[in-house]
Amino acid sequence: MMKKLVMLVLFISLAVLAACGNDDNASGDDEIKMLDVVFNVPKTAKVDETVELKANVTYGDKKVKEAEEVVFEYWEKGDEDNSTKVDAKNNGDGTYTAEVAFDHEGVFEMYAHTTAEGLHMMPKKSITVEEGSDTKN
Repeated sequence: MMKKLVMLVLFISLAVLAACGNDDNASGDDEIKMLDVVFNVPKTAKVDETVELKANVTYGDKKVKEAEEVVFEYWEKGDEDNSTKVDAKNNGDGTYTAEVAFDHEGVFEMYAHTTAEGLHMMPKKSITVEEGSDTKN
């Protein structure tokens, strides 16, 4: 019963959206803008190495210099209930950063929770943290 109700609501929503998209009086100047978050994280790091998490935020073709929120959340894979959240620093140019270090080996997953222009995005990345080497090349 619940599945049928959800499907009905989804169908009605899609029908309404489709009807709105067929406006013959539209000028063509209305551009649909999307919030885009490019989340940059290194693929690997060493234990206790400082790692920069960086989100590049745009809305349409413009940089979002004042997002409502950018928070990085990370956890060891398989243990999302024990996550850590870090507020990002707004660099004023559409980029948001934070520095973190991992105190043990493992695969860590993370979100860049981003709210801007009334929209919320949360791209997900992962990083593999390995024990460091005593010798430098």
